Parts: sequence; C-alpha cells; structure tokens
Amino acid sequence: MRIVANTDVCVGAGQCVLTDSAVFDQDDDGTVAVLIENPEGQRLDGAREAVTLCPSRALSLVED
Repeated sequence: MRIVANTDVCVGAGQCVLTDSAVFDQDDDGTVAVLIENPEGQRLDGAREAVTLCPSRALSLVED
C-alpha cells in the first residue's frame, strides 16, 4: 500500500501528524508531507486511521 497526499486540498488540520508523526509531517504552510510512502505493519494501521480522520480527504491509500 502507498500513501497518496493531495496537497491541493489539504487544510493543515494536522490530524495525520497526531496519528503518526513518523509517517506524516507538515511543511511550513501546514500542508501534509508524507515521510514514509509505503508504510508496513503498525505504521500501515496508523496510515489507515489518518486517511479516515483527514477532514479534507487529502489522504488516500492505493495498492502498489
């Protein structure tokens, strides 16, 4: 699975970073930055949660 972030719709709420700061970060404008594009195990679980929590639906998971 691969994390895809649509930075054009990101509102900078930071829910992804709060879910797993090892996988997600925010740039100076607050826009999501994906640190681990292909998370595995527990990181994948956190990425799934972040996708669900994202208020702007800027995050998605896609099959490789």
